[in-house]
Formats: sequence, structure tokens, C-alpha cells
Amino acid sequence: MKLFPILVLSILIISNLAQSGRKLPKPVSQPTPAVEAPTPQPKPGDEPPPVTAEKNEEYRCTEDGTLARIIDKQNEPANVFSPKAVDVRAEITDRPKPSYTREANRAGIQGYVILKVVLTSTGEVDRVRVVRRLPYGLTENAIRVACKIKFKPATKDGQPVSQWLDVEYTFRLADSSIYRQ
Repeated sequence: MKLFPILVLSILIISNLAQSGRKLPKPVSQPTPAVEAPTPQPKPGDEPPPVTAEKNEEYRCTEDGTLARIIDKQNEPANVFSPKAVDVRAEITDRPKPSYTREANRAGIQGYVILKVVLTSTGEVDRVRVVRRLPYGLTENAIRVACKIKFKPATKDGQPVSQWLDVEYTFRLADSSIYRQ
């Protein structure tokens, strides 16, 4: 009788040591729940988030270089002529070039931005409409430099008038083999 418990105990130990050829499943670690970082609340004096330029939207030039989207389309400028409707077209005297953004350069973005600009009779750029855009801040850079265009106003019947003008800015990476010759 004393042999029976020893026999049972040895059978249990041997059966636990012997395997059927299958491995025990690995314990699955539970993913830690993702915790969102708290959204910082804007403090007085903080600047608003930058405006992203969208196609067919109009923007007003500001003195500090930020973009202001024109929401009220009812206040369209009066008496803005097309280049064909004026006697003497507006003459651009200085057209700055836009710079690449770091993100666009890293992403290898190339192409062109087309803007429709109102050149006023007083020698200022009034508004800019996006006709064709590029991502990664290139459109915004093109709008900023379009606001700095210097020009002689168009004339009609001997008087200075405002004129719409299509402006194209080309963005090409210098080391691109596609555009080399």
C-alpha cells in the first residue's frame, strides 16, 4: 500500500514532464492602452494655427505675412478688369521667388502653383485666389511672395485700374534627374 501513492506520484510527475509535441502557447502580452496627450489650451497671446491654402479659396495679404482667408465673397472688388480689357496691362517690376519648405523638400514634391491675383490701381495686391495648389506649405509660400509683388498698375482710358493677373510659381528640386538635360 505504501507503494501505491509513490506510484501515482511518479506517474503524475512523468506525465507532466512528457509532452505531446505541441508547445505551450506563449503568453500574449496585453497592449498598454494608448493615452492621448492632453491638447494644450491656447493661452492669451498665442498665435492661431497657420492657415492651409485650399483650391478656389481667396486670401488677403496681411502686413505680418500670415494668410487671412476671405470668407465673405459678397465683397468682391468692383471694377477689376481682365488683362484683355485694359489699355495698358499691369507691369510687374519685382516678383520675389518662393522658398521650399523643409517638409516638401524631404517629400520630394515638385510642380507648380497657379494663383489669380488682383493688382489694384493703388499699386497693392488686394487678394489672391488659389487655382492650383501643392502640399506641404508650398502654396502658402507662393501666396506670401505673391503678396510682395511690385508693379505698375494697369490703365484704362488713361486712368489706373485694378486688374486680375494669373501668376505661376514653379517648384523644382535642384538634384532631380527628371528635369536635367
